[in-house]
Amino acid sequence: MVFRQQSYAPHDREITIQAGLTALRYGNLEVRGMYRHFSYHAPEQNVTTDQNAVLVNPRWNNFIDVLNFPEGKPINRMLRHALFGPLEDRAVPYLGLLAGGLVPGRGANGPGYLLGGQVGVRFPLTFGVSLDVALEYSQYQINFQGADGISQQWVMTTGIRF
Repeated sequence: MVFRQQSYAPHDREITIQAGLTALRYGNLEVRGMYRHFSYHAPEQNVTTDQNAVLVNPRWNNFIDVLNFPEGKPINRMLRHALFGPLEDRAVPYLGLLAGGLVPGRGANGPGYLLGGQVGVRFPLTFGVSLDVALEYSQYQINFQGADGISQQWVMTTGIRF
């Protein structure tokens, strides 16, 4: 969940809420379903948008383990140690794709698409609860002040996953 309200240059408000669930897990592969609501209101610029997106998020967990060579000092162990330090055995790095639809997209009320990818890491805290940190890139269709276009964004997300 993101909440930002700015009272100085310009006066605006932004809210983002995301919820998801793991629908399928097979070994190091999983498929998640997600819902995301984004709301931006800037009354001084006469800009208001409320977008709703439904996404499919397939992920490849522990992708670093594909570098399990050479036998003496595997590359994946060195990367895990360099990136995660003392948490190297608990961290679950992943690569993911994002694909889905959002409303509004094209036109004032028409549907649009969202495509993107993410790289992140999940730190299990206890049974069924983990801390998730990811860097995400996405492109999506948007209608802004009557003109259709493609918006691109980089987002860093942090959240608790159940």
